[in-house]
Amino acid sequence: MWKVAINYHAERIAKMSPAPALGRNPREGYLRGCGIQFGNISAFCADDPVFAEAFAAARPRTTVPRDRLENIFVLMKFYFAGLLPGHVVEFGSYRGGSAIFMAIVARRLHPGMQVYALDTFAGMPETDPVRDVVVQGDFVPDFDELRRTVAELGLDNLHLVKGLFSETARPTLAAAGPIRLAHIDCDTYEGIAESYPAVKPAMVAGGYIVFDDPLVSACLGAFEAVERLVVREDGLHAEQTFPHLVYRYKPLG
Repeated sequence: MWKVAINYHAERIAKMSPAPALGRNPREGYLRGCGIQFGNISAFCADDPVFAEAFAAARPRTTVPRDRLENIFVLMKFYFAGLLPGHVVEFGSYRGGSAIFMAIVARRLHPGMQVYALDTFAGMPETDPVRDVVVQGDFVPDFDELRRTVAELGLDNLHLVKGLFSETARPTLAAAGPIRLAHIDCDTYEGIAESYPAVKPAMVAGGYIVFDDPLVSACLGAFEAVERLVVREDGLHAEQTFPHLVYRYKPLG
């Protein structure tokens, strides 16, 4: 792994135990999170040709901030080595930017790895007006344009799965096989309540579940779902809280 330079609490992080604790690895989470927020990871990514290629393709069509894509890149480049083989799944793809990003990274760094992008690709389904700010019909992409773009990029490892999670998640995951990384990019309570339980059985031991939206100010419903399902019911502890929430599942022993 490259040397992570962190100006903030660098010596303290360096002295932390590399052993798992409470089902995750706090030192690794600090290295990534503080390395992005206070250190040199952004500069490292900017100099990496794989990141540059993937980000250039994703940038015009993604709403995922650059620092979160940097974290996903670092996970895929450096942290998959300790996991059993598996693929990548995304819940909530909208115009496909982050899915294209991950598919390019997978193609360059992990030949044979597949990326499954699940979305209605027809706008937000029904939401809960008490929990959620977004409403039914928000975020409608041009699905035909997205399919053309994926084909033009030659991303035969990216599979666009159209429909409600309640209908597509379990059969898609059953066919896909083991999952190393689940990127759950859902603004609403129901989006996480459908996707998180569906993906758990498919995760390899210590796999990464990355939640894009729960810490966003307009996504309180998504945070409520993480509170209930991930924290209270499953008792998981976050490995990272910046630039987004990262959990390990199945928990590290």
